[in-house]
Amino acid sequence: MLLSALALASLHPFAAAAAAAAAAAAAAADDAAGFPSKPVHIVVPVAAGGSADKLTRLIAERLTERWGQPVVVENLAGASGTIGAARVAKAPADGHTLLQQGEGLTLNAILFERLPYDAQKAFRPVIKAVVNPQILVVNPRTGINDFRGYLARAKAQPQSISLGLPGNGGIAHVAHEMIAQDTGAQVNYIPYSGGGPATLDVLAGHVDATLITLAAVTDHVRAGKLRALAVTTAYRSSALPDVPTMAESGLPGFAVESWQGYFAPAGTPAAVVAKINRDIQAVISAPGTRAKLEDIGFKIAGGTPSDMARTLAAERVRYARTIQTAGITLR
Repeated sequence: MLLSALALASLHPFAAAAAAAAAAAAAAADDAAGFPSKPVHIVVPVAAGGSADKLTRLIAERLTERWGQPVVVENLAGASGTIGAARVAKAPADGHTLLQQGEGLTLNAILFERLPYDAQKAFRPVIKAVVNPQILVVNPRTGINDFRGYLARAKAQPQSISLGLPGNGGIAHVAHEMIAQDTGAQVNYIPYSGGGPATLDVLAGHVDATLITLAAVTDHVRAGKLRALAVTTAYRSSALPDVPTMAESGLPGFAVESWQGYFAPAGTPAAVVAKINRDIQAVISAPGTRAKLEDIGFKIAGGTPSDMARTLAAERVRYARTIQTAGITLR
């Protein structure tokens, strides 16, 4: 069939183009049909125990069932996520190594003078899986009861509040700089390798507070071990509906929405990316998985790889302004 199509194509240029397109489509279908042919590794570039880790382990479990191949989560923390990203950038472009990332990919491209990869060219967007608020929580022993009280203390006693950051230069750091630029509040930033270690130190009273993905601390807030002051999004979270937004608590118009998604190395075939996109969309949309994710504070996002690429482009402009004003740089 293919030979006769090529023979016909030799007689007419339009037929040649059609035959070439058909051959390319067949090759793309073959790329996706054989995927995955071995274990798939998802690199999470922060320490275990945080929201990114929880999300990815749940997705990996469901994909293992769907694909019949092990989906292994690798926590490769360090250098604000760039170590894990570099590992994926150098991996074979066949879909068997993926990167969990969100706005951190954009932030690092702004913050670092040099990276071991080109943030805009080294990765192919796959899917924006979830969106979620950042939430400001404190150890109850601080005596801080609400967001207004937090701001008042941070302005009256600069640097007196220690704020654990789930990564230097991450979205929590940038979001808090937005707060600082709007209000004049000044805190003592304490960077960690991920949300898990930062949360543990707030629970233990070693630091006063953390601004963190809501899903990382939902259970602790419900148990009364941490006091939630406000969320960064324009909407309240259905997981903790009594926690007000920052816009409701003295910062009109303030809104920062965090997100988490997945990337493949550049050059990964489009058909393979499309298959991974469809399958992740299917597992996060399944009623049981959706309910579990929404219960801890995630909102299902989904969409196409192009949708995620547009998110990256829009955030690049917004966050660059805040970072430049604050003078944040990383090495």
